[in-house]
Amino acid sequence: MEDISIQVRNRLTVSREFVDKAGQYRYVSKLGYQPLSPLDGRYQPVVQGLAEHLSEAGLNRARLLVEIEWLIHLADRDVLGTSTQIDDVLKQSLRGVVADFGPQDIATLAAFEATTKHDVKAIEYFIREKLTTLGRKDLLELVHFGCTSEDINNLSYAITIHDAITDVWLPKAEDLISKLTQLAQKYADSAMLSRTHGQPATPSTMGKELAVFVHRLNSQLKRIKASEYLGKFSGATGTWSAHLAVDEGVDWLAESKTFVESLGLTFNPLTTQIESHDWQAELYSAVTHFNRILHNLCTDIWTYISINYFKQIPVAGATGSSTMPHKVNPIRFENAESNLELSNAILDSLSQTLVTSRMQRDLTDSSSQRNIGLGLGHSLLALDNVTKGLGEIELNSAVLEADLMENWEVLAEAIQTVIRAEIAKGNSEIADPYALLKELTRGKRISGDDLLKFISELEISTEAKERLITLRPNTYTGIASELVRIITAE
Repeated sequence: MEDISIQVRNRLTVSREFVDKAGQYRYVSKLGYQPLSPLDGRYQPVVQGLAEHLSEAGLNRARLLVEIEWLIHLADRDVLGTSTQIDDVLKQSLRGVVADFGPQDIATLAAFEATTKHDVKAIEYFIREKLTTLGRKDLLELVHFGCTSEDINNLSYAITIHDAITDVWLPKAEDLISKLTQLAQKYADSAMLSRTHGQPATPSTMGKELAVFVHRLNSQLKRIKASEYLGKFSGATGTWSAHLAVDEGVDWLAESKTFVESLGLTFNPLTTQIESHDWQAELYSAVTHFNRILHNLCTDIWTYISINYFKQIPVAGATGSSTMPHKVNPIRFENAESNLELSNAILDSLSQTLVTSRMQRDLTDSSSQRNIGLGLGHSLLALDNVTKGLGEIELNSAVLEADLMENWEVLAEAIQTVIRAEIAKGNSEIADPYALLKELTRGKRISGDDLLKFISELEISTEAKERLITLRPNTYTGIASELVRIITAE
């Protein structure tokens, strides 16, 4: 009798068909085409904005932009002395190829690449065909003139990464920080027991604790916004050799600089065949640092929820547990943790891989850079989760108040510090105030009455004693409320 486990497993087996003698197979699934990554499946609506820039189609659109703008640059400035002109009508038509780039163009490019087996060469042929259709065969040899593929690719990646960060990732990050800032301001005066090492500690306010994260995230956001997006345009080994072979009288360095800067990028004059990608590593480092701070926020919020400092607001129709109807799980923050870890794994790998290239060129960066969208996509998904999660919690003030008033021992810090000041002023002869308070409070729960009685019997000045007697755990928060104001100035 056949093993039942094999029977069950075979129900999920996907058939495969032999394709060629080299042993290549293609898999045939009853499911049809399905995305392998959840970013292209269930989470696609959240990350679609990134796909507009960092997908293969987005990259090809940028390649078209670079090639067409270089063609226009050469003609407009008559760099080669051909007196070839491109009027405004033709410029509009050529730039329209980029602006109107869509599914049919994607299919056409795929057909070219199926023949060329080279993605950038397919772009060149695509543009040559467009020029032929427009009746401008005289411009064909200006397409991809003097370029190596990496001249096109590095500029295209810089453009798409810049636009993805600026137009998609940053606005989402700013939305999150705005939401967190609102909560920090709302809870600026909400006293809470701190939990250093997980133990009761000097009180703070929830607003101040959230403001710490706002301040930290804003610091990284400044780094990300200040990022430079570099580009090279110097030929096969970064020497402009082929360019000079054509015309030594042209200042090719200046022409390249002007062109790269016209694309909104920073010119890198000293490279091998590839732009060195250091700027990418620096950018991804800043994003991963931001991610790690956000991960820390998620674990803190999760913990506050678990000790009931925050109540979760049930979402209509949502299910917390498939078997426990009462549960409202903090899934927004848990999902965010996972996505931030995935994002950092990918972006950290990119940062390490991209800054190294053997001699003047290897292709380790080619496959790696195709995963930039994946790394930023998981970060974007986390941003979305946390922003929504912050809108689904509210402070449980009663629990915070009760927790504070059950931990009078946290005032020991204030008492021993005041005694030390009194000794320094000559108002007290108490020996070792720290040891005195340690004996009274360490590892113990004491009542408010016990502590007030202790204070009343201290040999300190009346003024100091009165100041201590008025202290309560829920008022011993220093300038926590005022510190929240700092983030409003950032």
